[in-house]
Formats: sequence, structure tokens, C-alpha cells
Amino acid sequence: MARNIGSRYTAHQILGRGSAGTVWLGEGPEGPVAIKLLREDLASDQELVGRFVQERTALLGLDHPQVVAVRDLVVDGNDLALVMTLVRGTDLRTRLDRERRLAPEAAVAIIADVADGLAAAHKAGVVHRDVKPENILLDMEGPLGPGGAHPALLTDFGVAKLIDTPRRTKATKIIGTPDYLAPEIVEGLPPRAAVDIYALATVLYELLAGFTPFGGGHPGAVLRRHVTETVVPLPGIPEELWQLLVQCLAKAPASRLRASELAVRLRDLLPLLAGIPPLDVDEPGGDETEQQSPAYDEQQYTPSAEEPRRRGAVPLVPGSSPDSNRDTHTSMRVPAPDELAGGPLGTARAPRAPGRPRPGSARNKAAAVRKRRITLGAAALLLCAAIAVGGWLATSGGGGDPVPQDSENSAPAAP
Repeated sequence: MARNIGSRYTAHQILGRGSAGTVWLGEGPEGPVAIKLLREDLASDQELVGRFVQERTALLGLDHPQVVAVRDLVVDGNDLALVMTLVRGTDLRTRLDRERRLAPEAAVAIIADVADGLAAAHKAGVVHRDVKPENILLDMEGPLGPGGAHPALLTDFGVAKLIDTPRRTKATKIIGTPDYLAPEIVEGLPPRAAVDIYALATVLYELLAGFTPFGGGHPGAVLRRHVTETVVPLPGIPEELWQLLVQCLAKAPASRLRASELAVRLRDLLPLLAGIPPLDVDEPGGDETEQQSPAYDEQQYTPSAEEPRRRGAVPLVPGSSPDSNRDTHTSMRVPAPDELAGGPLGTARAPRAPGRPRPGSARNKAAAVRKRRITLGAAALLLCAAIAVGGWLATSGGGGDPVPQDSENSAPAAP
């Protein structure tokens, strides 16, 4: 059903849905467009609308072949929308879900395109903050590149920044998708251009391996891994590509490459990658755990280091289903320093002896109840035994002859 968006645009049909809003196929004065209509609760936030208008110049000024251009911003009643260039194709997540892994040459060609787009944005002072496969579009009408890769364009610039207002996200909250968050964001530092490089390297790793380097399981565990774990090597790719990945996934932002440098280095590697088939690597957790849904208590759950990782999105709210955007723009609590270090609180698990339940866990509480019941039962048995012995002694003393006194040890009679 068609609906008007402002006075210049008409939305005809839904192309996709995300956690921030709905994308429509629309029509404007210059022809077909894509219209991202933000959620109504965002449109009713006057502070956000003000930021939306303030960001208009920066968003409209991003003009690059590898960036989906924002043509207009519409603020009309309850409608808050970005009008963008229509890309005839699909997003990278859809292709990844279909093929699971890409050949290294195609994966690197796609990421090089996105790095070019990021370089232009960073030069203009714009940080994307939500780089992930859902926000990378593949132009099916464009010329094929190395490895048969379609041209890749980065979309949704500015959406994370628009939603991340001080009133919506206090100092204890973070914005983003857990699998792609740079360690400095998890630690509460302001997002700089380096967070986009980390996220893009995470996407490249996912294209090659079929899973993200630190994803799977409870979101709190994912955040902790970004800060504390090192990336697992991928066999079967040239050492130069692996070292490039390691550098861009460095914990220290200053150690990562700039977007322009990354694009050049990736394209230099393309001749080495020609003809290499998609990698055959084992996925953490195996196929048996892939379809499992994590069940947890939001207050009590503490992920274990030995717990199998699960592939794909996980719901941040118990009982809900993960959406196609893998919980984008969902507020999450920033772990405390002791949690990130593996202390006894929060996402880290308290140390315990082998075979014994962890303090505060359901097993620990059940064991305490059993111990209390055994203790009370033993005390009751001892009390019954004492009463029985006492009764027997009383019966024996009252029914027999009096015990004779030793005359030598008796007290003399009173005069």
C-alpha cells in the first residue's frame, strides 16, 4: 500500500526491515529511490529530530561510488526518513547466508570497495560505527570485479550516531552489534575512525571463515572476548593476508591501518588470491550447537570459557527471536573492568574446584538445600537415638533392686 513521505516522495513497497526502521522502495521527483523510514518512537523524540537536522549537511555531503548516497532527509509529522539512492541488488548478509563462505579473492575485493567508501567518509569527518554485512550492499547491475565480486557499497551512514543521543544512551550503555564492536567501544571510549576498521576486518574474517572471530553465545561473553581474546588463525590463506587481518583486529586503535591504506593493501593482495577456493575450516561449537538457542537468566547468567560458541545472532532479551540485523542499535551494559579481566562478577565466572558447583549458581543453591536437609535429618536421627537410650536407662533403673552404697565411701550420718 502506497504512502506519502513528506511532500516529494511516495513509498510503494517494503524492501526490508531492521531494528532502526523499515526500508521502502519509493518514487521521487528524479525517479526510484530507497526510503529508510525510522521507527515512530525515534520520530517522536524531539532531541533526536534536532540531531537529525544538524547531521543533514554531513550526510548529504558524502558522495563516493562505494557509499550509498543520502539524497534527502525528511522530517514530516511522525515521519523521519532518509531518502537514498536505490541499489539494485542484495546485502552481503543475504549472500553470506546463501554461500556461507566466499572465496578469498571475492571477499577481499568486496572489503576493498568498502574500505574505499570508509576512507572518503573518514576524510569528511564521519564515522560509520555500525559496519556489518547487513549494511554492505552488492550492486548486481554493476561490472564484476576480481573473483566475480559485484561492486560493494556501504549504507546507513549516520544512523548509529543519530540514535546514540545522550538521553537515549547513558554512560553505561553502548550502541552497536556485538560481533563487530571494537574493544575501545566495549571499554567505554568514544568511537573514532579506527572502530570502523576493526569492524570491517571482522566482516572480512567472517567472509573467509563463515563465522566472526569473537561471536557466538551470550552478548556479554562476546563483548568480553573482544577485549581479552586473540583472534584464531585461519589456515589456507597467504601469510600477507593473515598479517593484515591481525593488524586491523589489533586491540589498540593506533595499531590498525587507516581505511585508505587498507584499501590499497587489499588490492595489492588480489593477484595472490586468484583461484584459491573458499576455506574449509571447522566452526566453533560444531553443527550440533548451531541450531541451539541460548537459554539464560539475564541477571544470573555467566558464560563459561568451556561453553560451546553458537553461530549467528542471539537475542538480547530472553524469549525473543534474533532479527535480521543481529540486534543493531541495541543498548547493552558496558562491562566493569573486573568483568573484562575475568573477575568473579558479571560476565566472568567465579573460580571453583573441579566437580563443585559455582557460588551463586542454580547448582550451588540446590546443593546448599540438599546439604541443609541432610544436616537436619542427621540431627533428628541423633535426637531420636538419644531419647531412646534415655528411656531405656530410666526403665532399667526403676524396675530393679536399689544400687547398694559402698559403706567406706558413704558420708557419715548426721548426729
